Amino acid sequence: MNQSKNPTPYLLFSLLLIGIDQVSKLLVYKYMEPGFSGQIGLIGNWFKLHYVLNPGMAFGMQLGHEYGKLFLTLFRLVAMVAIGGYMIHLARAGASKGLLWALAMILAGAVGNVIDSTFYGVLLHNAPYGSPTPWFHGQVIDMIFVDFWEGFIPEWVPVWGGQYYSTPIFNIADSCIFIGVCSILVFQGSFHSATHPEVETTDTTESSLTHAELPLNEFSAEPHRDTEISTLPAAEELEDDENKKES
Repeated sequence: MNQSKNPTPYLLFSLLLIGIDQVSKLLVYKYMEPGFSGQIGLIGNWFKLHYVLNPGMAFGMQLGHEYGKLFLTLFRLVAMVAIGGYMIHLARAGASKGLLWALAMILAGAVGNVIDSTFYGVLLHNAPYGSPTPWFHGQVIDMIFVDFWEGFIPEWVPVWGGQYYSTPIFNIADSCIFIGVCSILVFQGSFHSATHPEVETTDTTESSLTHAELPLNEFSAEPHRDTEISTLPAAEELEDDENKKES
């Protein structure tokens, strides 16, 4: 049986990642200019800090519906609660530590982007123009740019065909979700075996009993009884002989 685990360390790890994510976004908001003018190269020309506002999902994807942003934010809220509750349930059920750390990263990423979507429209005034309300319409701040490809998507590609794209710009919350999901997909076998170990049970009660360990009376009683029976005729013959001598 798996031993129950305390979910607190995993929740604290999520809280730490959320703090790092939010601090990085607020620093970018305060000290960087949006777009290419404020871009900062970190490693060559391919790894950069590039401040952009993302009105949609992770890695810049969007829902093309009038209320898409509201639906997305509400979905993130539901997912955040579900992931947190599921992680606590698995911890108490004794799930693998690796699985719990991965879920903690996914939870941190979900919460980090929920904070942006829910509050940034009010606190940072970055809700898209024409939004019915700044609440739940905040734009997520992205800044990590791994620039190794850009160009037009072929026309035959569904949804994105014929448009100009570069590699996605993302944030720490997106990275947490990506790493957590990939960890579960890659290591799900080990996570599952650690969560449900094979318990080998052998009944040694009968197999360990040998004839030498059985009670002695099971072997000695019957021979002893036979010995007593076999001596009876001999005793009777001796009595007959004595009677004959006396007569």
